[in-house]
Amino acid sequence: MASHRYCVIMCGGVGSRFWPYSRENRPKQFLDFFGTGRSLLQMSYDRILPLVPKENIVVVTNAKYASLIREQLPDIDERNILLEPARRNTAPCIAWAAYHISAIDPEASMIVTPSDHLITSEGEFQDCVMRGFDFVENHDALLTLGIKPVRPETGYGYIQIGKEEEPGILKVKTFTEKPNLELAKVFLDSGEFFWNAGIFIWKASSIIDALHRYDSDLMVHFDSGKDYFGTPQENEFIEENFASCPANSIDYAVMEKADNVYVECTSFGWNDLGTWSALYDQSPKRENDNVAGDTPLLSYESSGNIFAVNSDKLIVVHGLHDYIVADTGDVLLVCPKSEEQRIKQMVYDVNVSFGDKYL
Repeated sequence: MASHRYCVIMCGGVGSRFWPYSRENRPKQFLDFFGTGRSLLQMSYDRILPLVPKENIVVVTNAKYASLIREQLPDIDERNILLEPARRNTAPCIAWAAYHISAIDPEASMIVTPSDHLITSEGEFQDCVMRGFDFVENHDALLTLGIKPVRPETGYGYIQIGKEEEPGILKVKTFTEKPNLELAKVFLDSGEFFWNAGIFIWKASSIIDALHRYDSDLMVHFDSGKDYFGTPQENEFIEENFASCPANSIDYAVMEKADNVYVECTSFGWNDLGTWSALYDQSPKRENDNVAGDTPLLSYESSGNIFAVNSDKLIVVHGLHDYIVADTGDVLLVCPKSEEQRIKQMVYDVNVSFGDKYL
């Protein structure tokens, strides 16, 4: 059965909330945030390798990152690197991957995972994925992974659970986008809500059927070239047609509408590393809860800061609390952690004022 199991790693994002470290030419998934010698993308690949043969691992990325993928994942077959000519969100990305895999193996089941998440309990993750594969191979089901919340987080989407189908796998009642703090506290206290990890498991045929049913505007584009998938003409077809696909997330396109959506509830130590504060939470702390990696640091009456600075530079700081300080040589960002949601706007303003020189 394992030979019919595939993994799709989505690797096309820019990670603008991690600017200035995450840049257009080298986004956050290609960075080694924890000094382990492996980028977030490489950690995602390592995590899935015990579950899926490497020849069944497909990476979908933006065309401009082709050389970075080959550099960081040299074992990936060239044919398994799908290069999007334009960014169109996750629904077109997943549709292409499903058609590509289905053309190779009509019996395929697949896990779809982002390239930039942190998972601390990899053994529990792998057990969860194996259960998920078993479930979707025996049910016409779209399965998403739900993480047991440990705090009233406002930066994640939530899944409300319904009836249990099998131990640990329940029918989805509702999806809720990022709530305000008051609602997030209600969700946490109720015990009925799990964080939406954005990791999916399904048969390739099941997601293709669901996309036809719930997002026909998208599938018109793919169906016009369905005979090209799995052939040498596939890339040419994508080059000519992908950019005209409507941009949409798989959550909006399918998951919030379909009637065969299930959630596998788990707690394998997950973080989507979407913000500097999330990285701060996951990083080892030094004196007064400052984070600075291996960079030499002298801090005076300063606490709760994250310094992302070249390790050859000495940091001396006095009287600074709960700030992000990120120095990339050509850009220095100094921002309170409590205001980091404004970094996306800052990136936009930099683009307006200076063009793409600093992006």
